[in-house]
Amino acid sequence: MIDFTIPPDLAEIQSRVAAFVRDRVLPIEPEVDESNFDQHLSRLQGAGREDGLWNPHLPPEWGGLGLGALGMALVSQELGASGLASLALNCMAPDEGNMHLLLHAATAGQQERYLRPLADGATRSCFAMTERDVGSSDPSQLRTSAKEDGDLWVLNGEKWFISGANGAAFAIVVARTEDGGPDADPRTQFTLFLVDADNPGWRVVREIPVMGTHGPGGHCEVRLDDCRVGPEAMLGERGAGLKLAQVRLGPARLAHAMRWIGTAQRALDIATERALGREAFGKQLIRHEAVAWMLADSAIELYAARLMVLHSAWKIDEGMEFRQEVSMVKVHVAEALGRVVDRAIQICGSLGYSSDLPLEGYYRDARAARIYDGPSEVHRMVIARNLANAMLGEGTTKPATGGLA
Repeated sequence: MIDFTIPPDLAEIQSRVAAFVRDRVLPIEPEVDESNFDQHLSRLQGAGREDGLWNPHLPPEWGGLGLGALGMALVSQELGASGLASLALNCMAPDEGNMHLLLHAATAGQQERYLRPLADGATRSCFAMTERDVGSSDPSQLRTSAKEDGDLWVLNGEKWFISGANGAAFAIVVARTEDGGPDADPRTQFTLFLVDADNPGWRVVREIPVMGTHGPGGHCEVRLDDCRVGPEAMLGERGAGLKLAQVRLGPARLAHAMRWIGTAQRALDIATERALGREAFGKQLIRHEAVAWMLADSAIELYAARLMVLHSAWKIDEGMEFRQEVSMVKVHVAEALGRVVDRAIQICGSLGYSSDLPLEGYYRDARAARIYDGPSEVHRMVIARNLANAMLGEGTTKPATGGLA
């Protein structure tokens, strides 16, 4: 029998997180701006600790709740209702993904130096992979290099749109360490390095102006000019950089989708409340078919998004192959988010277009969802390739469409 019941322990944590967002985060959200952001965030983080919700994604020995992917899917859907909420519980990108990667690949010494302050909320970090002058969706094109110079490594290159870089204590940098020629396997050509922000060879050039919300540290242009690091800075094995990057990015894509569901749910709530409370042409907006159908379409897309996310998270927890499902989730939820928010703005009219509601901010942020952590087009290429492989190997595409029944 297929059981869709949420385990009682996870249901309890989900309920507590929902209450935290409702009672602690949303009431102060309208007051928060650039001038008081740090002060408000510090108070929320204190409240998150008090409520026993700090670091839901980390094991207990690192001060966390030890939730797996399924538990985080449930929690992050609640946190997605506000951009402040995940930050308040110390489980927001890029730090969340970096913490997972450090748990997976770092030595004990690296964990104490870099993971411990992240887990304590004492520092921030960034992940420096993408570059402006190459199509970074094809990581084999990345140009940042790391060359051996005696016992040291010397890193040179430019990084682009590095979220959280301004003010981060350190970066995890993807750099080319091998020159294997055009026929070499790109999966063995790159290595990860831990670079401290006070390294004289690391420089944040600027925060790139963007159409969406500015999170802590912005989205930055970074230069590495003869950036020298010791052998202890290598994260994981030499040549395993792209493999480790996928260890981080696969679950991170799902984490984004989890939060987007929370955002879309709040947008639908706002739109439905407006449709119930507003009248036009002698009846509630929700009684007009055009409006009712927009709400219904959003509900359908949210239902599908939730099932896709929960199934993918379950596969991760069960140790099953999940990359095809996560690619489908990334495409569907990113695009559904944009449609749900767009409908909500339409239903709320001029109020939705104004900054009196959070919808206009959601709309700007939703546009980026189809680009970062792999644009929709690249994930569709991956999905189609896996369909072809399934058809050739098993005579049906069914295994590459979730394989549910």
